[in-house]
Amino acid sequence: MGTAERQESLEDGVAERSTERRRREAPDHDIAPEVGVRAEQPEYYRPLWIEEPARRRRLPDPVRTAAVRAVIIIAVTLIQATVAFLCTMAGSWLAFPMVISSVVSTVVATWGALDVWVTRQMWNQRNGVISEPSSTARALRRERRRAQRQARTAERAQERIARKGGSGQVAHS
Repeated sequence: MGTAERQESLEDGVAERSTERRRREAPDHDIAPEVGVRAEQPEYYRPLWIEEPARRRRLPDPVRTAAVRAVIIIAVTLIQATVAFLCTMAGSWLAFPMVISSVVSTVVATWGALDVWVTRQMWNQRNGVISEPSSTARALRRERRRAQRQARTAERAQERIARKGGSGQVAHS
């Protein structure tokens, strides 16, 4: 058996497997219509993908923005380092400027990675960690809301007294 025959038999095997897989996925489609009789094909909808719930929560917008920025900066840095290496190996005049720009890019890439970390820490501090029921941030928010409610109630009471025309003091007769 030559190479051409082996290739044809491999292709035939792949075609048979894919046909069999299609038959299993859409069982109504494998019924062949009789010769001269036109069979109606049933409406069969198979979605292109199936939505699955995320395993982890989505990153907050500022953190995701910083992460995308860092990935782009790191990718450019790696490309610059590769070009600098290739220019050095080729003995090109461009090698020195590329090495200098790669060093600068490495510093910027480090800043980008640290920016992601700092942004994430700041977001967690400002918005609190919601995953734990006994979160300190949640207790602080609850306390702050309670104080605001009391302040609003006191302000309304003062406005009510002022509207009645009283000076806010109890008059003795």
